[in-house]
Amino acid sequence: MSTSPMSSPVSNPGPRPADPSSDDFMRLIEAFGLTGAWRWDFVTGRQVWSSGLYRLLGLPESESASYERLLGLVHPADRDVLEDAAQIVQAGIFGSHTVRLIRPDGTARTVVSRGEVFFSAEGRPVAVTGVLLDVTDRERLAEMHRLEQQRRVSLARQAQVFIYTEPALPLTEYGPDFLGLVGLRREEVRANWLSPIVPEEWPRWREELPRLAALGRPFSITPTLRLADGAAAPFRMTLVPLREGAADPSCWTAVITPLEGEETLPRAQARPEVDQAVEGCHLRAARGLLDWTLNDLARASGLSLSTVRRLEEESEGPASRSRPHVLAALREAGIVFTLVDGGAVAVARPE
Repeated sequence: MSTSPMSSPVSNPGPRPADPSSDDFMRLIEAFGLTGAWRWDFVTGRQVWSSGLYRLLGLPESESASYERLLGLVHPADRDVLEDAAQIVQAGIFGSHTVRLIRPDGTARTVVSRGEVFFSAEGRPVAVTGVLLDVTDRERLAEMHRLEQQRRVSLARQAQVFIYTEPALPLTEYGPDFLGLVGLRREEVRANWLSPIVPEEWPRWREELPRLAALGRPFSITPTLRLADGAAAPFRMTLVPLREGAADPSCWTAVITPLEGEETLPRAQARPEVDQAVEGCHLRAARGLLDWTLNDLARASGLSLSTVRRLEEESEGPASRSRPHVLAALREAGIVFTLVDGGAVAVARPE
């Protein structure tokens, strides 16, 4: 007689595995070598370290566990951050800290220390349990990010060089330094990506930038930017597509630099005292040697007529961002400014 599937015998699956204990979990976590635990019983004086803590500290498990030994591995500059034995045992104080360790082999690690003090019914500290977590890589990445941000800020403020990465073109998420240069709010740029550029160039770049971006190759454009002080100056925007194994760019990185700076910045940096000494009368004299009108100098420097006039009338001041552009244009045309005895400025046009 056949049996129905419902009455078929069921094979014995064998014994069920035991539920993992907290010790099993701890061994699994500590196997990565990034964490370790310790306990100190104040009543018996017994101290215990986990195997992971020995590995994290770079010590053999034959060495006796000791909070003083742990403190001895902390970088001297960070040692005062951690509580000493008396603060823990007598006052029950143990906080959370990030400190550096110097292991016996000389390698340094950054760890986060966390712990909990246990108290008796009478409120007396009786034990403490602590955990160390290795965060060296995290801290290194944070430091690298901080240095990268510092480098970008220095480039922007000292050389007007800006570097940004965005998922797609056109750029709209400029940083505060660039927005300060062009005197715009982020919302204005998001509403109109052409707003940092002088309006007369909008039709050109509205058509040209999407066409070049569609090719998916690095390219450069040279728009004239509107500056916050009312002036205008040409900049070079070099845009590079970044790919992660895909045909289409995953993002674009832009490097924005002053166009004149490519040739004139090194020379200007070599003559800071001369540039500071040049006054409006020297600019007028240089323009006279070239037989230039104010309009000629404005076109050559990429500035507005009113800005050039203010520079010659000394109303802009020596710290004006427009001054380097005027000086660069005059030097490019052959003008030489020289400091002579007494601090006077000589203006010449060598043949």
